[in-house]
Parts: sequence; structure tokens; C-alpha cells
Amino acid sequence: MRLSGGVLTAVPLGWRSADEPPVTLPRDPAREAARRELSKGMYHENDPSWYERAMDAFWDWIDKLFGTASAATPGGAIGLVVLVLAVLALVGALWWRLGTPHRTPVSSARLFDDRPRSAAEHRAAAEAQAAQGHWNQAVQERMRAVVRSLEERALLDVRPGRTADEAASEAGRVLPAHADRLSTAARDFDDVTYGGRAAAEETYGHLAALDDDLERAKPALAGSSADSTPSTANHSRQGAAE
Repeated sequence: MRLSGGVLTAVPLGWRSADEPPVTLPRDPAREAARRELSKGMYHENDPSWYERAMDAFWDWIDKLFGTASAATPGGAIGLVVLVLAVLALVGALWWRLGTPHRTPVSSARLFDDRPRSAAEHRAAAEAQAAQGHWNQAVQERMRAVVRSLEERALLDVRPGRTADEAASEAGRVLPAHADRLSTAARDFDDVTYGGRAAAEETYGHLAALDDDLERAKPALAGSSADSTPSTANHSRQGAAE
């Protein structure tokens, strides 16, 4: 500083010519300073979320995929749309014709899978389900009532692991007049329990009628045919003697 005319003035320590460049920072420190500045939250308040970024990437991929497919399909994008609609129509027709696909069980599962109950209890449960229109459950409970009733009458041995098919086959040998209906009942039970089919009121009606008929049915005696053979032979001999 110096006093000039009674006024204190500041004198610069150094002088720069007009041709000299302004003072600048080196490149790397400037880049680091800019990075620190831009990393502040105030600059990212309106950035898209991770979900939005993921969806944008997904739709970009879909767009590229369809673009590639339309380029390779005769007719371009219109041809691709027609092809996709044709495939969807074919899948819908197969679904309507064949129904929901279900895995076919390797073997029938057990008929009874809970605590032992009497035939009367199974019948009551079946009627309760039928009253509500739950035909699948009604068919299941009525078939269990049929088998349990045969066990209670000692026409079948009590066997917890028995399947519906096994019960029908064994009962058909004891009650041959009802063998076909027992086989049908077992098939209906398997269809609604493991095959994914829906039972109808008619299915339950047939099974309930079978249950009532079996209550009055008498088992076929194992020796009845053998006993009738000697009797027939005696009548033949008597006829020949006369």
C-alpha cells in the first residue's frame, strides 16, 4: 500500500499481462470436485427408482426382441402380430378342449387319510356337503361311507392303507352283482380326488343309490356253486334210474 494524495491505495503485488491465461485447476482435481458436487442428494431427487429403471430395461429388451422377430417374420410387425394371435388361439382351443392339465398319479392314494370314522359319520358328512352343492367332497365322503360300511359288516377286512380301487375289487368278489357299480364308484372317487375332475349331482346320486343297495345286499356264498353241483348230479342219476 502507499499514500498518494492523502488517499491510501492498494497496489497489486504482481501484474499479469493480457496474453496470460486465467488461473485454472488441473484436470483430475476438477473432475473429482465435480463428482463430489454432483453426488449430493439435491441433484438426484427426481431420479427414477430402481424399479422404474428395471422396467425400462425390460421394455427395452421386449422392444428389441419384437423388432428382431418382426424383421425376420414375413409381413413385418403385422405378420408377427398375426402369428402371435394364431398361437394364442391355438393354445386357447387346446385348453378349452382338454381342460386344465393335471399330472396323472402313478397309483391311487389311500382312501382314508384322517382319523377313523364310522360309515354313519361319513354319510352325514356327505349329505352336508351335498346340501351345499359341494359335489366333489360329497362323492369322496360317500365312497368312504360305502367302504367303511362293508368293513363294519365284515365283508371287507379293516385296512387303513386301502385305496378305492382295491376296495372296489375286493368288494366286487364278495358282492359280484354290484362289481361294475363299485368299479365305477372307485373311478369317480379317483377322478375327483386325484384327477382334477369336477363331480356332478348325478355322480353323487348314483353313489348314494349304490350305498343304499349295498346295505341290503347279501354276500355271495363261496360254496353255493359247489353245493349245487352234487344236487344237480343226484337229480340226474335219479332221472336215469327211472
